[in-house]
Amino acid sequence: GEEFAHLAAPGAMLNLGDMAARLADAIAARKQLLIVADYDADGATACAVGIRGLRAFGATVDYLVPNRFEYGYGLTPEIVRHAHERFRPDILITVDNGIASLDGVAEANRLGMQTLITDHHLPGPRLPDAACIINPNQPGCGFPSKHLAGVGVMFYLMLALRAELRARGLFDRDPPLARLLDLVALGTV
Repeated sequence: GEEFAHLAAPGAMLNLGDMAARLADAIAARKQLLIVADYDADGATACAVGIRGLRAFGATVDYLVPNRFEYGYGLTPEIVRHAHERFRPDILITVDNGIASLDGVAEANRLGMQTLITDHHLPGPRLPDAACIINPNQPGCGFPSKHLAGVGVMFYLMLALRAELRARGLFDRDPPLARLLDLVALGTV
């Protein structure tokens, strides 16, 4: 609608369409998805946006908010092994972390899980070997809003996924994503 006209266009975010297509495929194939979140306000709201959005689109999705003191920060190999043992997911989705998790993504790949990274932190010299990465601060991303919080990145992914599912003719009636904007605002503030 009109009220979103001032938001940056989703198309400018590198890999956004690709990640939406991967998620649409995963939903169609009934894959097990697991969101690995951070427990600050941004990570928690981004996790909630992802869970609510994905479930509204028919995904089988769970979430894990690791104890940072026990497992370290980001997607560590320990968290990946814990997620694998406890949830057996096909696909890991990081929110508000992951751009620096080279070892964790390598461990996920070794265990046969795909990793989709959604983050907004500044990347290091090397990017992890994930299936797909969206991050407005990654090299080559033309998205104008470089200060978008992790929850905003996840909201954009839900918008792109809705557009992808709509293009595949899967909706009579669109799930209302505007309901999630309170969470987006909270995490952004």
